[in-house]
Amino acid sequence: MNKNEKVKNFEELLDNSYFFRTVTYHLIGRVVGFMGNFLILEEASWVADSGRFMNAIKDGTLDEVEPVGNAFINLESVTDFFPWNHDLPDKQK
Repeated sequence: MNKNEKVKNFEELLDNSYFFRTVTYHLIGRVVGFMGNFLILEEASWVADSGRFMNAIKDGTLDEVEPVGNAFINLESVTDFFPWNHDLPDKQK
């Protein structure tokens, strides 16, 4: 997604990767579907420590990450999310 584009509906999130921050944890993954209030993510990772946040978003640098495969994230718990323009993590760090 071009940084100047605006998302008009949730369907526009499909097949794109995002860094999600919720009230209790952070996840990265590619959105592949919806189920009620949940987003379905593939190649998801739990981010235990993003390190410097600007570096995480800008460069894809993470201090601690745990790839978990598929994940479901409740939209009601999401505080914000950011486009993830990097390879999705595939190794524990």
